[in-house]
Amino acid sequence: MLAQLEAKLAAVCSAAGNLFDIKFGIVAAMTAAGMALGGCMPTTVPLAGADPADPGARVAGVGYRSTVAPYSSLRPVAPSSWREQNDRVAPVPKSGR
Repeated sequence: MLAQLEAKLAAVCSAAGNLFDIKFGIVAAMTAAGMALGGCMPTTVPLAGADPADPGARVAGVGYRSTVAPYSSLRPVAPSSWREQNDRVAPVPKSGR
């Protein structure tokens, strides 16, 4: 298995050397240095919000809201008198006046 890996590496080294006219060792060293320095980068800080893995984090309360509660039937009905409709929904007049 190791021999096969070395053969592949030699083939890539040969092709890269011919294409870019540079030594493969230089490219490998630059890659290794970049990976080593990349491992030294600090971790990023979360921008906002609590850590979701923290069981003690405060969260907003959850309440039930029906998705069909404001539903009213929109089926067509027979026309009726507007006067009767208005009388049903109008406030009751005061008896003193």
